[in-house]
Amino acid sequence: MNYYSTNNKNIKVSLREAVVQGLAADNGLFMPEHIPTLSKSFITSLPRLSFQEIAFSVAKNIIGGDIPETELKRIVDHTIQFDAPIIPIEENIFSLELFHGPTLAFKDFGARFLSGLLGYFAQQQSREIIILVATSGDTGSAVANGFLNVPGTRVIVLYPSGKVSEIQEKQFTTLGGNITALEIDGTFDDCQRLVKQCFMDVELKQKLFLTSANSINMARLLPQSFYYFHAVAQLPSNKYPLTFSVPSGNFGNLTAGLLAKRMGLPIRKFIAATNCNNIIPHYLNTKVFSPQPSIATISNAMDVGNPSNFARMLDLYSNSHTLLSNDVDGCYFSDDETRDVMAGVYNQKKYLLDPHGAIGYLGLRKYLNKEKEQIGVFLETAHPAKFKDVVEIAIGSSIAIPEKLQGFLNKQKMSFPMKNSFDLLKEFLLK
Repeated sequence: MNYYSTNNKNIKVSLREAVVQGLAADNGLFMPEHIPTLSKSFITSLPRLSFQEIAFSVAKNIIGGDIPETELKRIVDHTIQFDAPIIPIEENIFSLELFHGPTLAFKDFGARFLSGLLGYFAQQQSREIIILVATSGDTGSAVANGFLNVPGTRVIVLYPSGKVSEIQEKQFTTLGGNITALEIDGTFDDCQRLVKQCFMDVELKQKLFLTSANSINMARLLPQSFYYFHAVAQLPSNKYPLTFSVPSGNFGNLTAGLLAKRMGLPIRKFIAATNCNNIIPHYLNTKVFSPQPSIATISNAMDVGNPSNFARMLDLYSNSHTLLSNDVDGCYFSDDETRDVMAGVYNQKKYLLDPHGAIGYLGLRKYLNKEKEQIGVFLETAHPAKFKDVVEIAIGSSIAIPEKLQGFLNKQKMSFPMKNSFDLLKEFLLK
């Protein structure tokens, strides 16, 4: 299958080029030329299939014959090494827990799939692939751990100084090897802009083999559709329509859900739930897309003022606000509302939310108050212990740190402080 740029559908490349380039030459995002629909018999068979079997069928459907089937199966099996369980919270409301991977965040799925694909493509060339990634928290740790010691690759993580939690920071600044962390004096939007500038710089593209591991990379996005299918497989059979509430920052996770719907998954509605960085909810309510400087919140992984994947969302719906808003509702919540619901759900339901999943729950609760006869699933995107201080203040109680995270905290941070300057970043990369 070919992949085209969201800025120009006449620019078409192969899967290998889309994955290795990351970003199209005209600064657009790659999209599959065709999104095949999975058969109804496959959808009805979901409860009888394992997570790996579901993921392989979905991957084979969207990627097709672009790589050997045996290699695709190996990559999928490497990606799906942990579960994404559905947890009942109250009647007709479920949490989809996506934090059971090595870095305890949903991005482990996309990072491991991308590392498998890039590792496969790296074997076919002589030059080292340099993966640039901007992170507001979990992307950096997932990508760094997914690519650690993958032959033929080097990862450079850009993150905003002082704007990620200590645990998140330690997960990608303590690894060494082929992982380098750059601590940028700025915001996540600055980091993302610097990465995009690198891909537009002629000299860097001539001298280095650059790609991206952010959700701008199609190979990061596609595997995130797997767990929507797996979620449906686990739900009790019910005649009511299904709604997913997705806590959103750069909107890759929501876009993956929209892809799953386009592939045939019976989802009635998506909720785009954000913190006060409410660019997409504002668009859905007003038809005006107005990027703003990001605002720091306690749900820091969602502090994005110019969501990259908005271009893909529009592309899926032919740039029609009407069509998009038929499938997606938008809402946003303050830090105080987030803290309150974390405390309420913990005290009443004995379930621990992280600050991002809390916003997903809030969005779902708000929607279901209007639409009663629905099944609702919200995405719990990271383990609450990754935001220990925020969660403990909200619930008024201490929480245990899982062994996986404790191991990172005991290691020494290694990072390179850098001013918010493309010239300095370019100099660093060329050296």
